[in-house]
Amino acid sequence: MTIDRLAVLLLALSPLAASPSAAQDHATMDHAAHQAAPPAGNDSAFRALQQRGKGTMGVDQDASRHRFEDLPEGGRIELQMREADSAGIATIRAHLRETARQFTAGIFSAPEATHAMTVPGTTVMAAKKGKIQYAYHDLPRGGEVRITTTDAEALAAVREFLAFQRADHRTGG
Repeated sequence: MTIDRLAVLLLALSPLAASPSAAQDHATMDHAAHQAAPPAGNDSAFRALQQRGKGTMGVDQDASRHRFEDLPEGGRIELQMREADSAGIATIRAHLRETARQFTAGIFSAPEATHAMTVPGTTVMAAKKGKIQYAYHDLPRGGEVRITTTDAEALAAVREFLAFQRADHRTGG
């Protein structure tokens, strides 16, 4: 067997090559490719995302739950602890208050740090910052940021942002 054939055989037998949960490299994969990729189970790229999210948000991603919901005039980002945890709840609330302040200013560095890429929709959201409102509200185990706009281009960007978040955080749709 030649070395080329051996390499092909080894690749074919590789668990990553055969697995639908092959890691998704956020640094080299654009949004369309990421959306088209099969959902991964508990792969290393998702674990890395969870670790970056813990650093950005300050709470264990497995102990909390995200929701990214489209609404008629925008959407909402919800983050709550799964169990009662006063320190975790306070951390989430502080993070989401800061998120609302930063997004209002057109700053999207936290999602960029969490996802290790420019998150789809944020370039337009930053450019249209004067046309989008972000309002923080407490929830029982965390909080939410409501996003509203009457600008069609901004609304499309908000929806693109939320769709990406749902897919990358694997929160369902």
